[in-house]
Amino acid sequence: MPRKIGWEDQLGRRLKLRDLHVFSMVVQRGSMAKAAAHLGVSQPAVSEVIADLEHALGAPLLDRSPRGVELTAYGRALLKRTHAAFDELKQGIRDIEFLTDPTAGEVSVGCTDSVAAAVLAPVFQQFFQKYPKVVLHLHRLVTATLELPELRERSVDVVLGRVLMPLMQQDDDLNVEILIDDRLVVAAGTQSRWARRRKIDLTELVNEPWILTPANGRAHSLMVEAFRARGLDMPKVCLTTYSLHLRALMVATGPFITALPAFTVRLDANRLPLKALPVDLPVRSWPVAIVTLKNRTLSPVAQLFIDHVRDFTSALVAHADSEFRTA
Repeated sequence: MPRKIGWEDQLGRRLKLRDLHVFSMVVQRGSMAKAAAHLGVSQPAVSEVIADLEHALGAPLLDRSPRGVELTAYGRALLKRTHAAFDELKQGIRDIEFLTDPTAGEVSVGCTDSVAAAVLAPVFQQFFQKYPKVVLHLHRLVTATLELPELRERSVDVVLGRVLMPLMQQDDDLNVEILIDDRLVVAAGTQSRWARRRKIDLTELVNEPWILTPANGRAHSLMVEAFRARGLDMPKVCLTTYSLHLRALMVATGPFITALPAFTVRLDANRLPLKALPVDLPVRSWPVAIVTLKNRTLSPVAQLFIDHVRDFTSALVAHADSEFRTA
């Protein structure tokens, strides 16, 4: 059992940021040798840093083997706090930059493809007009769940994505703010023979050529659920892709059927001839949300970006609702 650690007597004087950086690099690279090569130092020097850390903490941080290193439970606890410590230091530097120039700084944004294709371009354009010195780093997120390792590991400041409502109540470490209350609809091109129908049963679309996300995509799983609820097998899917832009373009210009977020169809109506078909689907909310960590203090510039996204999407929803009512 590790001994009780006296902060002033041991860690306050002995623990350095460099030690934590070396420890983090060893974990990231998977071995002492690879970490040493990356850092440009000798392997014994890296081994000595890790050994000194373990001695100061009174606990083994890594299990060594010929294949490399693995974190112990003590190592995982330290790594989690190491990420937080370096992130807080980075945020402090950003605060100083903001005090020097409130219109400058950097923000890392995680985003799913469907949200990026629907709203990010106009969001970014307006933001850069107001804050031309800010640099935004966009990171593509593959899934739309609230696991969000990029956010929890603090490699992104904020996430814009579609979330599943039940999960939002299970993740107490996240701030989840709904920006757009959305749902899935069946869509076709405005020139499609289906676009003129006032009522369509799902059974009528079984033999149509469909374009959907891959099988592990949310849109695909919702459509599987819809067809099963009607006692139907899934129709032939001629193309699977996560690219919302490609799906929308092919459906707008060809005989295909797809499933898209309702808000996306309404927004793309000005750019692409798309129409939501009058097909009854199980009503499952699939909202667009902005997500941050509760226990993380964001930089002022990141907060500026969040405020801008909130204001922009609010105006966008109001405008889209107005156009939809008058259409």
